[in-house]
This record gives sequence, C-alpha cells and structure tokens, in this order.
Amino acid sequence: MLSYREALEYIHGMTKFGIRLGLEKIKKLLEILGNPQEGINIVHVAGTNGKGSTCSMIDSILRAAGYRVGLYTSPYLEVFNERIKVDGRNIPDDDIARLTEKVKSAVEEMEKNGWGAPTEFEAVTALGFLYFKEQKVDFLVLEVGMGGRFDATNVITPLVSAITPISYDHQQYLGSTLTEIAREKCGIIKPGRVTVTAPQNEEAMKVIEETCSKLNSPLVKVEKEAHYRLINWGVEGQTFDLKTSKREYDRLKIRLLGDHQLDNAATAVVAVEALQRYGIEIPLEAVRKGLEEARWPGRLEILKENPYVLIDGAHNIAGIQVLKEALLKYFPAKRIILVIGILSDKDYVDMLSEIIPIADSIITTRPDSPRALSAAELAESIKRLPFEKIPEIYISDDIAEAVDVALNMAAPDDVVVFAGSLYLIGKVRSLLKN
Repeated sequence: MLSYREALEYIHGMTKFGIRLGLEKIKKLLEILGNPQEGINIVHVAGTNGKGSTCSMIDSILRAAGYRVGLYTSPYLEVFNERIKVDGRNIPDDDIARLTEKVKSAVEEMEKNGWGAPTEFEAVTALGFLYFKEQKVDFLVLEVGMGGRFDATNVITPLVSAITPISYDHQQYLGSTLTEIAREKCGIIKPGRVTVTAPQNEEAMKVIEETCSKLNSPLVKVEKEAHYRLINWGVEGQTFDLKTSKREYDRLKIRLLGDHQLDNAATAVVAVEALQRYGIEIPLEAVRKGLEEARWPGRLEILKENPYVLIDGAHNIAGIQVLKEALLKYFPAKRIILVIGILSDKDYVDMLSEIIPIADSIITTRPDSPRALSAAELAESIKRLPFEKIPEIYISDDIAEAVDVALNMAAPDDVVVFAGSLYLIGKVRSLLKN
C-alpha cells in the first residue's frame, strides 16, 4: 500500500494535467469508484469571497445541532488533510494513503480504457467523497473549487445551494464580466432545490434571479430575509443581533473579524434555516453555539499581540479591499508593516493600488507556488504605482527571512500584516506557530 508521503506525491503529481473545467472525467472516476457522492445530504457553496468562512459556520452550526458533518474546502493552509474534515477533525494520514490507493486504481482503469486521466482537484474530490461516504456523515458542506458549472464538486444534487458574494477572479477560466462569472457560479443551482444568496452586485444578482426562475429553484435573498445589528466589536470578535423571517437571534457572537463576516454569518444562518423545507429543524441554541465556535484560519487571523501579527489570505481585489477596511477599522493610527506576496495570474496592480497607500513599511516576498511573482517583480510593480511617496521596500524571496525582517522591524505598538496569497500565509502560519 502507498504511504502517506507517497499518496501526496501521487496526488500532487497530477498537477501535470493542469486545470480543466468539465465534468466528464470526474463522473467517470466516481462511476468506477461506485458513485460515493450519492445519497449524502449536501449544502453546496459557490462564490468568489467568503466561501470558506460561510462553509465553516454552516459546518459548525450543524455539528452543534448534534449531526455528523463532513467539510470539504480548498486550498489548504498548512497540511493537505485540512481539505477533508469530519466533525472538525482532519482526515487521518492512513486514510489518505488507503483511499488514494483506490483512486489510483480507478485512474489507471480510466487510462487503460482511453478515457484519459483526471486532474489533481478531481482526484482529491473523489477521495473526499469516498471518505465522507465511509464515515456515514449526516451532512456534507461542500465548497466549490473554482466557478461552479464545470467544477468537479458539481456532480451532486444538494439540498441547498448557497452563493457568497461574486466578484472578479479567475477571469481566464470564468469570463471577463461579472455576468459571465455569475453564470459559471450559478451552475450549482439545481431544479427545485433551494438557493440562498448573499448580498450581490446588481449584475450578479440578475443572473442568479434568472437562473433560479428558469430552474424553478426557490430563491432566498439574505439581504431581504435577514437583518442584523452590530452591538460591539473588537479584535476578540463581534456581537450582533440577527432577525430572519423565521426567527430572532439576540447577541450572537462570532470570533471572525471584519464587517463582511456579518454577511457571511447571516448567509450561513439562512442556509441552515432553508433545511426546514426538508423537515430538518436546527435549534436556535445550535445556531448560537455553532457561530461562536466557528473558526476559519488565515482570514483576518491575529496570531500574536505586542506587536499584533495578522495574516489574511486576501488574494483578489475584493479580498484586498476587505483587508484594507478591516485594518483601518481595527487598527487606526497604528504603523502598518506589510509583508506581501502575490501570484502572477492575479490582478496584482489593482490589488497593490488598494493596499499600498495604508502601508508604512513594505516587504515583498514570493509565495510558495510556481505561479508566484518574484519578490523583485512585485517590488518593481509597487514602485511603478502613481503615488507621490512609496515607503522603502525590503525584498526577499525567502518567506522565513521576510518574517524575521518584519518582526525585527516592528515595535510593540505596530501591526505586522501578511497578505496577498494563501500560499504565503499558510507558510507564515506554520513558521509562527513553530
């Protein structure tokens, strides 16, 4: 049998098959494996930003209600196993090795019969379905990898489809306009099944409405269905009242920072309430406990104080705008030391234009990805920005060195921020924890 290390080498070796949008290969792979995705109660979540946080909150609420819950997300921050969880626990190494053996045999059968090989994401998705089926989960909270219509997760019929805010990302695959991108995300909407949407840009909302109408999918809009009032906030979390058409929740608490997390929390609650259409009632106290216990590492996450060290996987323009607003809100008048690393296929000039004006010191580095901009290329892009004054930039492709420089530079009252790519902050999180 494969070892854990050999299993990961096999899975990651499939990157040579690239990114391919389409369902033909994943359907064939799952068919050979006995269609493990069938017969599972699923909440399917697509969107551009907030998918992971929303999935984490839905997962936590369902677990607080006493259910056995699977959670499938991507990418991972520190260890591959994070992508596949049951009841909040990562899939064990031995199970990854054992199930990868099954997937590998199925892939070999595909290749032998001339059907070609699946992509890495398709193989991981199949592995996840096998594990969730074995674990007999009551619910699976399933995050879309990219887009929706042709994403490998879109081989299921969910109880509820949830769509978080749609913005620009992966335009080379999903389209250059919000309308085109929204059409791809709306591929997870299924005939007769409930769709819950977070507040959206008008252009994206129009596509969601049209798709739901065409497929006879009951549409629940969070902006009409739920209203919240922020009571207090700080670096330890946020407290708010929430009123939906079904219930009133007073003094709910979340540990996740940023105004956008209130929208994500409302979306999670409304998605869970939508399960009532299938006779599944989630107790009010489970909502309260689940929200308070929900965690989503790497998103406006404070790792230490004096100085504050914050990591955020802001990897597109919408994410960077959220980070900027949060820094101005939570740390007004503090000196910001920004350590940034971005992938070359992102709109990095627009991202830099947003975040650089609030940085007092800048360190560029290179995320742990073949698609990353070098630290020098990123620094040159910053210097070309049309701002009167740009702080001095320290350049290092070595993430560990960038961390050391930033921490040595910081006074106790400063804020050190690591942002720009999940491939950067995952590495930073591991370094700082160890």
